[in-house]
Amino acid sequence: MFKSIGEQLNIIKRGVVEIVREEELTAKLERSIKTKKPLRVKLGLDPTAPDIHIGNAVPIHKLRNFQELGHIVVLIIGDYTAIVGDPSGVNKTRPQLSDEEIMKNTKTYLNQLGKILDLERTEIRYNSEWFKEMKFTDVITLASKMTVARMLERDDFSKRYNSGVPISLHEFIYPLMQGYDSIMVRSDIEIGGTDQIFSLLVGRDLQRDRNMEPQVALATPLLEGIDGNKKMSKSLDNYIGIYEEPKEIFGKTMSIPDNLMRKYFELATDITLDEIDKLSKAHPRQAKVDLGKAIVRRYYNEEIAQKVAEEFDKIFKEHKLPDNIPQVKLPSNECKNHKIWIVKLLVLSGFASTNGEARRLITQGGVSINDNVLTDPTYEVEMKTDMILRVGKRRFAKIMRT
Repeated sequence: MFKSIGEQLNIIKRGVVEIVREEELTAKLERSIKTKKPLRVKLGLDPTAPDIHIGNAVPIHKLRNFQELGHIVVLIIGDYTAIVGDPSGVNKTRPQLSDEEIMKNTKTYLNQLGKILDLERTEIRYNSEWFKEMKFTDVITLASKMTVARMLERDDFSKRYNSGVPISLHEFIYPLMQGYDSIMVRSDIEIGGTDQIFSLLVGRDLQRDRNMEPQVALATPLLEGIDGNKKMSKSLDNYIGIYEEPKEIFGKTMSIPDNLMRKYFELATDITLDEIDKLSKAHPRQAKVDLGKAIVRRYYNEEIAQKVAEEFDKIFKEHKLPDNIPQVKLPSNECKNHKIWIVKLLVLSGFASTNGEARRLITQGGVSINDNVLTDPTYEVEMKTDMILRVGKRRFAKIMRT
């Protein structure tokens, strides 16, 4: 049923920066093989945002590794921890979400997770299942398992405390809730990013307190965004979404700094480490093309990956237009004297959600019509036939009137 210890460890340890403790992991794997009983491997996700990017996906792919090795993967949807908001890596209290926002995000999460996990073989649990049943005395008992001094060992808490930035009491509850999840699903292993290691260790402490064998904590690194500076984040607009169009995924990959390619290859693709070594010796541009194709292939397929690479070359190397440019039909009543305000054109075409966003795109020089760059947000476009609107490097539309 299972691969050997060595084979499993090679797969498990790829892209992992910390294991607490590795000897415990080896012992659990040995026992699993001997008893033919799979391990229970936990990952918790709070649906605090609607979309998953390839940085979020790093620990999810590690969960998939365990699933492919024959173990039971337990996905915790933190509909209750999302109410608190994970304070990891933030310098201020997170806003609390409504039940409606959480459930909407949860539905989107599950649709996207199907790109990575076999959901039919995934044990999906919502932590409201046990937290809704807790009495206030249960909360007090749980809180008594942790001291304030121990909480302040956590890097983000200590920095905020020393800087005089407020920490709400409910934020101290978060790692206890995540640890309590481990008790309720009897996890053998928990996966999380390096910013989650404190909460993973709290899970070990709480399991010991219940006379349970402590889980192994397995930490994956945080992936920098395509700007090469900060952690990948949708709010910083430096992300690659696993739900995005293939050409967007490929195009964004081509913009990452060269020094991040090795890390992206290892964390964001399925290419073997030996093959990565070979690709790392290629010309940086060719290596980046291979990287872009590998990421697209992971979430779509080989045919689509090849097609978007060819399309990218056509646009940026041969300076040609894409084969399939979407048509946008504008209502005739939006055009006065055969003209339309450029800001309104961007909004109606779906390239900007607000007038403010449209103005920003224009003033930054990211908008052109028939290769003529427009930088004046007051400009009125004269409607003609065969108008090609381009926004940014990769988005095109053929503008037509109804």
